Amino acid sequence: MRLPLILIIIVLLLGAAVDFYLYRCCRRFNRDRTRQRCRRLVLWSSAALTAWLVVMLCWPKRSGDNHLLTVLMWNLFAYFSVYISKYVWAIADLLSRVPRLFRRKRAKWLGRSGAVVSIFIFASMWWGALITRNQVEVKNVSIEIDNLPEAFDDFTIAQFSDLHTGSFGSDTSFCDKLVAKINTLGADAIVFTGDIVNRRSDELLPFIESLSRLHAPAGVFSILGNHDYGDYYDWPDSISKKEDLELLIDLQKNMGWRLLLNETVMLHAGGDSLALIGVENVGDPPFHSYGDLDAAYPGELSDPICKILLSHNPAHWTSDIAGAPDKNIALTLSGHTHAMQIELCGLSPAVFRYPTWGGTYDDGDDKHLLYVNIGSGEVGIPARIGATPEVTLFTLHKK
Repeated sequence: MRLPLILIIIVLLLGAAVDFYLYRCCRRFNRDRTRQRCRRLVLWSSAALTAWLVVMLCWPKRSGDNHLLTVLMWNLFAYFSVYISKYVWAIADLLSRVPRLFRRKRAKWLGRSGAVVSIFIFASMWWGALITRNQVEVKNVSIEIDNLPEAFDDFTIAQFSDLHTGSFGSDTSFCDKLVAKINTLGADAIVFTGDIVNRRSDELLPFIESLSRLHAPAGVFSILGNHDYGDYYDWPDSISKKEDLELLIDLQKNMGWRLLLNETVMLHAGGDSLALIGVENVGDPPFHSYGDLDAAYPGELSDPICKILLSHNPAHWTSDIAGAPDKNIALTLSGHTHAMQIELCGLSPAVFRYPTWGGTYDDGDDKHLLYVNIGSGEVGIPARIGATPEVTLFTLHKK
């Protein structure tokens, strides 16, 4: 969460520019008293919000207390909910002045439309923070696999991902709701595909009791995501960081989860077997890679055994599995993208970072399928704008 200096400067300059434009627009009022009040309001609010942003950006993000980090997240969100709305209105109002270049009247309807849109954006952001982030959507997905063993036909797997418990502080109400929803699905197996914390393993402590209630006949399985290694916290030494990871491993074991650390577990049904492979995080830059797929599977990845892979970052599938004839991995389950916590009408800005940002993907011959779960929690901003927290229920079928 460390922001480059140039980005901070750009944000401050954009804020100053839009506030200056608002100040200039105050002259549209006919009465002097109203015009002066408008200017004072713009000046004082601009000064206060700018000072507020500077304080928030200078906050110790990598070493500060987790509660203070949550406060920071909400404060930054509040700031940007105001200024993004201002930007939209200012752009629309500037466009409304274009006809003046051709000696025509200003298109007032465009400025008014911009005001309506900016209000809608402000309301949508806060709806996403107060309502959508607390809802849970179950997506039912049918998966056909060529070499699926007969006994696994109609086998069900519930996936959830990216819980980021640190973003909830000690409030377990959403986690309780999520666990109850998953349990009601009655899945044969439950998998969690990484990022259970933000920075430190002790963020998980308030949620141990809730997450321990997850149950499935075949078991609950998990892997680590990029946030689970302590890479986003300033540790006093490498030993402290190592101990933090060991704590996370112990906590998941105490919850009754089987954490797969570059290893494979065989699921059994009616005399048949299915390999569930779990790799540690394999990331594209700037994310660190800890996973080793070859080490995770004891045999040859090209053998005829039906395999399902849990890998946090979908970039692993894109770069190493899709189209690879030597890797007989029928289905890969990932998370990581969050759909950037923004999804409107099936579209997300995450597509500019990850072509495989949410849903089902194949490599052209349906031999290597990928599903990307957009996660349950949030990081960076405490909101999900259209990108409802997801639980995916897969039903496997023999093709």
